[in-house]
Formats: sequence, C-alpha cells, structure tokens
Amino acid sequence: VQLQASGGGLVKPGESLRLSCEASGFTLNRPAIGWFRQAPGKEREAVSCLSTNNDITYYPDFVKGRFTISRDKTKNVIYLQMDNLRPEDTAIYYCATDLGQASSYALCHNGPRDWGKGTLVTVSS
Repeated sequence: VQLQASGGGLVKPGESLRLSCEASGFTLNRPAIGWFRQAPGKEREAVSCLSTNNDITYYPDFVKGRFTISRDKTKNVIYLQMDNLRPEDTAIYYCATDLGQASSYALCHNGPRDWGKGTLVTVSS
C-alpha cells in the first residue's frame, strides 16, 4: 500500500486549496480512505473519510460545509477540496486507509492502519 499526498501550500484565510492522494498497491473499490491532519502541538485528527464501495462520506463538524472528499475512479486518486480555509486549518495533511475497513465512519473514528506522507497546508494572512 502506497499513498502519496500532494497539493499543500500557503493560502490566505477564506481561500481554497485542493489536495490529491494517489493510491497504489490496492484498488479504491472497497476500503475506506480518508484525510487526517496534525497541527503543531496537537494530536492527529480525522477531517474526512470516504467509503469507496458506496461513496458514503463522513465529516467531523468542524469541516462540514467547507471540505469535500471525492475520488477519481479511473485514476485511483482521491481529493480533498478545502474551501473557506481558516488559520486553525494549518496542519500537515495525510491520506490514509485501512484495507480491512469499509466504513468511512469507522475509519475516521477508529483510525487507519496505512499512512502516506503528509503535505503541509498553511493558512495565514
């Protein structure tokens, strides 16, 4: 399992950014996959998860309405569209999965087993 996240950068509050995660070594048609983040001095937290067998998504309240997870089935890639970014969204963002977990809710709450390298998102004026 390999997961490669990209697309991070420096943006101003209120701006948007789209992250990409290219998955290899498995096919995005069964396991749940998601985005997690870790801010300086804070614990890692889930920001969105997707069940790839039925496209059910899960978002914690602090990103609902601002973040959208999606996938390109033809490319084995998932995306995280982040709109109306806030300074508190500054973190390293990771793409992660658990091949034995199909539920997006369970993945976000129980945590993944396989992690990709992160990409840094900085929101600052």
